[in-house]
Amino acid sequence: MWRYDLPSVIWISGRVAGRVPLSEGAGRLDGHPSPTLASIHALYGRWLCGQVRKRFGPDLSDDIVQETWLRMAKLETVSAIRHPKAFLLRVAVNSAISQSRRRSALERAEASSIGEAAPTNADQLESLLLRETILSLPQPLRDVFVLSRFGGLTNSQIGEQLGISPKTVEWRMTKALAHCAAQFRR
Repeated sequence: MWRYDLPSVIWISGRVAGRVPLSEGAGRLDGHPSPTLASIHALYGRWLCGQVRKRFGPDLSDDIVQETWLRMAKLETVSAIRHPKAFLLRVAVNSAISQSRRRSALERAEASSIGEAAPTNADQLESLLLRETILSLPQPLRDVFVLSRFGGLTNSQIGEQLGISPKTVEWRMTKALAHCAAQFRR
């Protein structure tokens, strides 16, 4: 969690943009023609923390308040703000929305990377189970199964190659499929 130091934020934003820091000449909002960021912070800083904590909870509030003051420090002038509380709250809500979108995008990216890896692992596991099941078949059943399913041969072609009748090939294939089905039901 970030802790903000408003004078540092003001100084950094003022110097980076080539402006005079907004904290110089801090005045009061009530009746003062040009409020400064420091005076807005002094008057509404605690109020903003409370509102953000109420709306978004204690876990996110510090980050949202930090982001709010950083966004406020980037403004060219704060003297045009007529309703500082409403403006601060709008900036805080926009900050919360931005953070939520960033988190959602990150979660989607993580989910898609996990989603891509999961089928690979599932495919490997499925392949391993299939291999173990085929290797657990008795040799005569295994020969018929492999020639049929992986060799793409017909029953008569398998019968010719193994020297058995097509009816025996059919019987062995039925037994091999029943054995595989029983293995996968476990």
